[in-house]
Amino acid sequence: MESVYFAPIYIFPEKVKGGGGGGSGDGDGTPSGDVTLGVSVVETYTDNNNYGDYETFLDNLFNAMSAVSAGSCMDDKDTDPHVSMARGVKFKSSDHSAGYYYAVNLEIAVWQAMYPKGVIIGSSGYASFPAGSRGNKQYVGYGNLYFFFDRANITKAFRPGRDLSDDEASYSTLYSKGYSSSYYQSTTEIGFDYAGSHDNGAEWEHNPYSWNAKMAMHDMTDGWDLPPNCGQEGETFLGIPLSRRSGSSLIDTSTFQEQFDFSVLMDTNYTYVTAFGTNHGWLIGEVIGNGVGSIVDKDTAHIPLFYTGTTNPDKGGISLSDLIAVVKKIQFGTLYVKPAFVFIDDDGHIKLQFEADANSAIGYLYDSLCKELGISWNYDTPYNSKGVYTNCAMHAAGDRAKYGCGNENSNQGGFCPQMTIAYAPRFNSEDDAAAYLAKCNSYIDYWRSLYPSGVAVGTDNFCPGGGCLGLFLNRYDLFYVFKPDLGGSWVEYGGASMAPTISPAPTWEGGCDEPRNFHLDRCMRKKMRPRATAVVWDSLGTVGQFSLFMLVFMSATLSVSIFLARARKRRRPGESYIDFFIRDATKKRNGKKKKKKKIRKKSKLTRDLEKAMLDGEEKPKRARSKSASRAKGGRSKSRERPSRSKSQTRKSSNTKSSNAKSSNTKSKSSKSRSKSKTRQQLV
Repeated sequence: MESVYFAPIYIFPEKVKGGGGGGSGDGDGTPSGDVTLGVSVVETYTDNNNYGDYETFLDNLFNAMSAVSAGSCMDDKDTDPHVSMARGVKFKSSDHSAGYYYAVNLEIAVWQAMYPKGVIIGSSGYASFPAGSRGNKQYVGYGNLYFFFDRANITKAFRPGRDLSDDEASYSTLYSKGYSSSYYQSTTEIGFDYAGSHDNGAEWEHNPYSWNAKMAMHDMTDGWDLPPNCGQEGETFLGIPLSRRSGSSLIDTSTFQEQFDFSVLMDTNYTYVTAFGTNHGWLIGEVIGNGVGSIVDKDTAHIPLFYTGTTNPDKGGISLSDLIAVVKKIQFGTLYVKPAFVFIDDDGHIKLQFEADANSAIGYLYDSLCKELGISWNYDTPYNSKGVYTNCAMHAAGDRAKYGCGNENSNQGGFCPQMTIAYAPRFNSEDDAAAYLAKCNSYIDYWRSLYPSGVAVGTDNFCPGGGCLGLFLNRYDLFYVFKPDLGGSWVEYGGASMAPTISPAPTWEGGCDEPRNFHLDRCMRKKMRPRATAVVWDSLGTVGQFSLFMLVFMSATLSVSIFLARARKRRRPGESYIDFFIRDATKKRNGKKKKKKKIRKKSKLTRDLEKAMLDGEEKPKRARSKSASRAKGGRSKSRERPSRSKSQTRKSSNTKSSNAKSSNTKSKSSKSRSKSKTRQQLV
């Protein structure tokens, strides 16, 4: 492609049509068909060439592929451009079908008025190829061609050989710049014929009350008949995940079990199978080139147990949040599975039947789901504690009950655990079909000998104990997992390219604050966001959680042992441990208060003592100064000497008397102390 030149390609919308309107084969008169948008490539001629740019590009592309020995695998019959919008669609009536096609083709008429000579398709945004890769995003631009690894993965973009002119750019951005309102106002009629194939003008109407359990066929090639009071299709179901990781990075999934390798049931060498009735190919493996003419799908091996249908409550379904809340409260045992045999059902699909014992944990779970969510088993009214139900619930494997299924294994119920291996395979011959089944059942016999009592599937990282139940948004995306015996649950994306943010239910204004939007996936995840403490606890892992638990446990035991040791030493006779604990706690508080008061008193006494000491130092200085002044004043008279001697004698007598008094007080105090001591001894 890097060596092939191509100019920007003009696309002109033609019409939306229905096709393939055949009966669904389930006895209902409602036809099913595909919805397709037909487009055409507008041929442009550069430099007045005789050959158009698009025709030249196709010739160069085929020549380039043939030069590298890849041209033989190209299909030049499928170059008629179109957009496959839906397959297996069933309308409520012929009037509903006519109304839909009129509305969408009126939109096409507006597009034709906006782009009378076609338009170069593109975008001014940025994207990574493949989607979700860690590479730098690149400018998308206009007029690109893309390489699709499959219908869900674009791996590379190829820019055209020239840029858009001003006129081309103005038409390409006409709608995005908001210049389309005048075209919607002026276009009021459809000027082309949009009749599709098998439109014979017959009138018909779907009668929901003619629905029976045999119509609960989950066939991806055909539309489904809905039960009464159910107004919308949905693929949500509860089942057992069995897929495994492969080497592909684009169609990868997680590994949910290590007990079975279902890839041995695939015929990737085209020994028995030559084609498929659909483009899904094998559903149980992620092998590139997994079937003739099939699109590579990721591994979607699973056992559907109970289809809940749409998640739109306004259309008779049940929201995801309510569904999870109900299933969380259902106690079921570990789910054991045991393969029985591989067979081809009446619709031509290859399926693997598992042993269906109605008294097993799977049978009990199926019965509980019927009673609590919606299927009226023996016409009983369903009931659950939340009071929410669904009118769109269906049996997982139909109601044929040919191989030991049904209530109490009576072959008359819808309890049939089966896994679809491939849709509508085309065998070379009947002998090849028989040989293929014999080959598959030889592997089944080996697994049955390996697990004679069945096995609870799981891995070390996913459901380590085994036997978990999964909630699927569709056959591609596992959304929620429930452990048996009410062991917990968690959100799990089964290898999805991104978190599911789109719901088939209509979105109302107001975002997630609007109650009618609570059932949307993004609103449910916002509402059920885990707490930060739970996230931190889970992030510690098993070792971290155990270490933290041991640390808390050792701290608690150490504190208790210290308290007991203290209590044994200081506990009063007859005092209980609780009384000692209260007394010890209050004593510590009172002791702290007394210490604070003593510190305050001591600080006051020290201040008084310091002041007294300072006063005592100042008095001798004054006496010295007086005596010095007297000495300087000259000698005193002789008559003054006796007076000084008298004063001295007075002082000495005073001091003696004071000493005697002090000695008397000391003796008294000593006597009192001795008396107090004797009193204490007596006490």
